[in-house]
Amino acid sequence: MTFSDQTLYCRDCNSPFTFSVGEQEFFAQRGLNNPPSRCPSCRAARKAQMSGGGYSSGRSSAPREPRQMYSATCSSCGGEALVPFQPRGDRPVYCSDCYQAQGEHGANRSSSNRRSRW
Repeated sequence: MTFSDQTLYCRDCNSPFTFSVGEQEFFAQRGLNNPPSRCPSCRAARKAQMSGGGYSSGRSSAPREPRQMYSATCSSCGGEALVPFQPRGDRPVYCSDCYQAQGEHGANRSSSNRRSRW
């Protein structure tokens, strides 16, 4: 299929915009049959209006309150760790750097332990 640049008109602001060959190929690869009906700036504005780019799933579109973070001492390096849960003391807590290091080195170990329990 051969594509060529098309001039389309935005349904919101009625300004012309180009539906490029690359965009058309992208749409075709993903099975999207209809061309975009909004210009890039109106699409971006609509995406921002829909709270972060996703369509609401029936929830309120009001912005979320910031997550409460708790301070703890990292079990690995002894530095401060800010975590989104109340540390209980019966499990180790890691700062973000040590947590990532644990994930890189401990991924195989934890999955094999998980399998052996079942």
